[in-house]
Parts: sequence; C-alpha cells; structure tokens
Amino acid sequence: MNRAQLALDTILGKPARGIPLWLINPMEWSVINRLAGLPAGSYQRDPVATYHRMYENIGVCLVDQWIPENPLSMGVHGYQADTPASATTGAQQIVCDGIVIDSPEAVVEHFERFIFPRLRQAIAGFDETARVQQILRSETEIQRVLGPNMLKSGYGFVWFPSFDYSRYGYEYYFMAFALYPEIIERHFALAADLSLLNNRAVARAYREGGLPPLYRLDHDMADSRGTLVDIKALDRLWLPHFARCLEPLLKTDVKLIWHCDGNLMQMIPRLLEVGLKGFQGFQYEDGMDYEKICRLKTRDGDDLFIIAGVSVTRTLPHGTPADVKRELAWLVEHGPKTGLMLGCSSSMTPGVPWENVKTLVDGFAYYRTHARG
Repeated sequence: MNRAQLALDTILGKPARGIPLWLINPMEWSVINRLAGLPAGSYQRDPVATYHRMYENIGVCLVDQWIPENPLSMGVHGYQADTPASATTGAQQIVCDGIVIDSPEAVVEHFERFIFPRLRQAIAGFDETARVQQILRSETEIQRVLGPNMLKSGYGFVWFPSFDYSRYGYEYYFMAFALYPEIIERHFALAADLSLLNNRAVARAYREGGLPPLYRLDHDMADSRGTLVDIKALDRLWLPHFARCLEPLLKTDVKLIWHCDGNLMQMIPRLLEVGLKGFQGFQYEDGMDYEKICRLKTRDGDDLFIIAGVSVTRTLPHGTPADVKRELAWLVEHGPKTGLMLGCSSSMTPGVPWENVKTLVDGFAYYRTHARG
C-alpha cells in the first residue's frame, strides 16, 4: 500500500491495514548515513538527499516538519562549544533593537516601543490572498521534494500567541509576566489579532489547495514540573486569545493537534475544550499519562488523533532493545484504534545505541504492515 495513502486514510479516520510512521529526526550523522544505506560522510556532503533517502528506507509515511539540515547544528557529541549562544542557551547579554534586556522593565520597554507597533503595522498591512499563495507554494514545493510515498501535512504556518522567552530569555520574560500581566496580555491580544487574519488565510489555503487536513501546533509551554506559569494565569491571559485566533480553522475539518513537551497534563483538557483533536510527543517520565490521554475524547465526542513517540530522553538512549520493543507495543495497545501514528517523542540526540535504533525501525516496519496483529 502506498505509504502516503496510508497516512491520509489514518488522518481521515478510515480503516487502515497498518499504522503509519510519522517522521523521525536523528541528530547523529552516522545514524542518518546508516539508515540511508550510504557511506560515512554522505550526510555532510549532501544533507537533503541523504536525509530523504533515510526517510524512504525506513518507510516514513507522514512529514509535517521538513528539517533535513537540522542535524548539521550538532556535532558528533552534540552541540559544540563554538555554537553561538542565544537568549535561552546562555548568551552573556541580550540586546533587542538597542535595548539591553537586563530587567523585566527592559522587556516591557521593548514591547511598547517596538513589538506592539510592529504588530499593529502587520495587522494593518496583512494581505490574505498573498498569504494563501505563499502557504500553497511552500507546501507544494515540500511535497514535490518528498515525492509520492510521503504525505506532507501542516506545520509552521498557523499562528497563535506564544511566550516570548526566545527573544528575551527566560528570566526577565517571566519576571515581566509576573509583574506586568497587563503588558503580557496586550502582547497576546495583538498577536492573536494578527494570528486571526493569518488563520483565515490558512483556512482558505486548506480549502483551495486541498491540503491534508492535519496540522501540528508546537510551542513549549511546560517543563518537567508543569506549565511554565501558573495555569490560572494562562486561563486568564492566554487561553481566550489562543482560542479566538484559531476559530477559522476550528470551523473546518482540519485536525489541530498539539506537540507535548514537558508535563502538560493541566493543559490537556483546556486544549480539548478549545477544539483541538489530539496530541503528539509525550514525556512519560515527566508525568504525561499516555493511557489516560488516549481515553479522552474531543469536544465533539470523537476519539483523539495521536502521534505516539518512543521516548528520546529515557528509552532510546538509556534502555535496551527489549525496552524499545516493549514501549512500542505499549503505545500501540493503548493508542486509539484509528487515528494512531508512530514515531519518536522528539529529535533523537547523538549517543543512542545502534541496536536500539534498529529495533525502533524494525518495529515501525512491523506495525506499518501488520497494524495490531
């Protein structure tokens, strides 16, 4: 059976003879070469072709985030000492438009002097038709690169308000969140106003372009302890703006699912109430109750759409092949009967034993061809 068709049938909730494989993203170059069946050095010389060859070899069915050059950001042993530091990875000084971000007041000043005016300008100048064409060009081009055996689904073009820690760093952004909630909500509100315009264009793109009706929303809002801010603050400041900007898509048949990083258990019912249809990822060791989540329903009473991943922080790097096999079986046993895909919980870091990688790929092939049997 064509792998892309298997992915599409699963998205549409049709009975399928197998469980499709969502993408995986190994960050170790030698693993990519080996999975691609190519000699050492192939990925460095031609990353896009080698990465694509790997996907064909292991039987990937669905790709949302196409990032073939992403592993080039790492060396053999992970991030190198000469990797430029960012606001969230240890930059000695954060400067935005000439403002040194050294206090929560500096965050507020930058919002008011630069970010808010830029958002208002973007809202005033938004061109819906141009945005529709831009989305369709990009999705069509990636689908052309992937070829007929893999289905491209949505990622990266639906907008919604988010935490701005990547600009200001965690410390001063979240201090501003606590001390100046009215400024933070104004940011969420303006971002939602712009996102609403964008998401109307996205809904048009799905309708006019016949794009596969699945989209993965992705923004890290939790750590291993829970949400990065108090859930009641999210309810008050963020959730209403998040919900209203997604309304154009919630009126379509597009399945919006959420990437789970950290312990998001408090957010799960809230995201379902907004109208999301499922989840991807899951850090089980941080308290994400996979079995409980898979028993939940959408607000319309349907089963969830789940992209279940073998743990890249526990099972793959530290487990045995038997552990990998056992976790795959557990994911399948407790996942939804339709609307289930398999993959990894996130990117696979360097250092995963080859025996675990091979067991993982063999397991994907088994469930793709045998489903639960």
